[in-house]
Amino acid sequence: MAERGRRRIRVHGLVQGVGFRPFVCRLAGVYGVAGFVGNDSGGVFIEAEGRRPALDGFVAGLAGQAPPLAVVESVTVEVTEPIGEVGFRIVRSAGGALREALVAPDTATCGDCLAELTDPACRRYGHPFANCTNCGPRFTIVTGIPYDRHATTMADFVMCAACEVEYRDPGDRRFHAQPVCCPGCGPALRMVGADGLPVPGDPVTTAAAWLRQGRILAVKGLGGYHLAVLADQADAVARLRDRKRREDRPFAVMAPDLVGAHALVRLEPAAERLLTGMSRPIVLAPRHGNSKVAEAVAPGSRDLGVMLPHTPLHHLLAGQLAQPFVLTSGNLSNSPIEVEDQEALRRLSAVADGFLLHDRRIHIRADDSLVRVFRGRELPIRRSRGYVPAPVTVPWPFPRPVLACGAELKNTFCVAKGVQAFLSHHIGDLENYETLRSYAEGIDHFCRLFGVRPAVVAHDLHPDYLSTKYARDLPEVELVAVQHHHAHIASCLADNGYAGPVIGVAFDGLGYGEDGTLWGGELLIADLTTFHRAGHLEPVPMPGGTAAIRQPWRMAAAHLTGTYGDELPLIRRHRDQWPAIVSMAQTGTNSPLTSSAGRLFDAVSAITGIRDIVSYEGQAAAELEARVDPNESHAYPVRLTEGETLTIAASDLVRAAAEDMIAGIAVERIAARFHNGLATAVVRAVHSLRERTGLRTVALSGGVFQNIVLLELIVSGLEQNDFRVLVHSRVPPGDGGISLGQAVIAAARDRSADAW
Repeated sequence: MAERGRRRIRVHGLVQGVGFRPFVCRLAGVYGVAGFVGNDSGGVFIEAEGRRPALDGFVAGLAGQAPPLAVVESVTVEVTEPIGEVGFRIVRSAGGALREALVAPDTATCGDCLAELTDPACRRYGHPFANCTNCGPRFTIVTGIPYDRHATTMADFVMCAACEVEYRDPGDRRFHAQPVCCPGCGPALRMVGADGLPVPGDPVTTAAAWLRQGRILAVKGLGGYHLAVLADQADAVARLRDRKRREDRPFAVMAPDLVGAHALVRLEPAAERLLTGMSRPIVLAPRHGNSKVAEAVAPGSRDLGVMLPHTPLHHLLAGQLAQPFVLTSGNLSNSPIEVEDQEALRRLSAVADGFLLHDRRIHIRADDSLVRVFRGRELPIRRSRGYVPAPVTVPWPFPRPVLACGAELKNTFCVAKGVQAFLSHHIGDLENYETLRSYAEGIDHFCRLFGVRPAVVAHDLHPDYLSTKYARDLPEVELVAVQHHHAHIASCLADNGYAGPVIGVAFDGLGYGEDGTLWGGELLIADLTTFHRAGHLEPVPMPGGTAAIRQPWRMAAAHLTGTYGDELPLIRRHRDQWPAIVSMAQTGTNSPLTSSAGRLFDAVSAITGIRDIVSYEGQAAAELEARVDPNESHAYPVRLTEGETLTIAASDLVRAAAEDMIAGIAVERIAARFHNGLATAVVRAVHSLRERTGLRTVALSGGVFQNIVLLELIVSGLEQNDFRVLVHSRVPPGDGGISLGQAVIAAARDRSADAW
């Protein structure tokens, strides 16, 4: 008989809230192992006793056979003396000062729970909150760790006897599922009018009936409220836009199932996998011309953001409707998504005709995630629900705990320790007071949740960013100022696990440059520690400063003035204001210089008559991309000026677009020629920098690289010239990824300082 042994085991990773302890109990039964398992602030602890071959198999199975939601990062084993233990059990969770346990993201309803939801014989038939160890709410309800019911908002609900039996049964898939509930004990759904008074009848049936009648509903989801209307009711969509004060920004659409999604958009296999996966993001895909969706759902766009139901409530509502419906963030324009019932009723009562809500508290708001697909891989646009707070693991350690404060717009923050960077959910634009308050509360929550007390705080170089001011107000920390576009490139490096150096192409809207001007079309020689500005788009004035962001025709005036001088062609739609704006550009009055690629897109969008004034950031560029004729192969020629710093003559693109407009060339062809010309110029510029530096790896980052047309053109051009090209796949290329770049730069400088 094999000799008996005992092992003290520690499992690190995403192992709380994913059914790991029940899995360990079942695994122990398979191998005939005695002992116990529990959660603590470091992860999962196990003591196991049995015959040594059985113990070896048990230990190997901890990683090799882990539950579907678990991510086992390490298993450490210590040999101890047997004590004759009998049976295997789950023990009470333990706290502790050192917090290393991970928290699972919210996860879409699993197949087993969905089957119960639609089975009249099941006691959870039609229950909007059905969940198990393999699915359901996690991050948005967690208040602390170790992950146990008392440390979630489900602590408000007393488990009934039937649920208690499941919770205690090692053979049940709800064994130690912390949010376990049923119609008898769980959260309750209700329907109220805009006046807050109850609406009689089954809440889901009533909600579906109201939507069919053309009404607007506020629906409480996992990470906050949504606003819903039927996607094919043009009048209802128009009312929603008017009441929400969201003029043009596209709405997302929830399809009832994958077949319904295929009827709306063209889905490649990677997009299908994302739509049906555990995270259930909004997937941006090309829309069918005959899809039954009102034009106002996504005006000016060839794409449509589609998602599938991710909670039992959404499945029930989608099942009753059996058709697509708009599901957009439940907030007023520029405010954070609503999460508290009373505040939602107060703020959204002027928008929604009724509210479908429940009494489970949302502890942390989390907007829906948004992704595109590029060459069969995920390209995140907004990383939030379903992804956060799973860490981004990097190859380089953080010597001291880091807080990275992120950018001003599309903000995320990041806390980091060990080799893990915890990017926050999407926060939004910090110019709004409520968003700024949510930002501060989120940082505090993450620091407590993951046991991070920042010693190093990284922030943007811009002195007036509210994220910068937040960093500077923190006591007893070491501050690290990081240039915006260096952070973009470092974010791409971290996303790909590559330390550099690289030729970095950072194209975005605006970022504060080291010379005090506004950068945004940058060619950098960069690694994780330092960077050198090797090239850029030629700078032009921004007449009126930030007013030029909201009014792209001002950028057209500035570019045309620089290109044509006094002989410039007139954009007749702004005849009265044109001379004053031209004068501002020529004299430099309230017209800071910028090399921004985003503002170049704005100018061409205005010149072609696509978009003179925007209602959301990036609108002009997105609509220019949407107009590209894929069959147009001509590229506008662009001069490169060699020197100590290489300059790309954006004026050549502007002149060519203006002259084609005067000649009556179709806008679609102009849009394509502009994209082709810019991409060709970038490839030539990068090739020139390779001749100087010998570098053959290129990193592409910045919000402009959400543009799939430009991204494909540049990646293809570089690969044809034997470059290795790094693009984003784990974090957004836009400002939502900035905080990761700031964090890894701060850590690299910390390591460099230690080396000295």
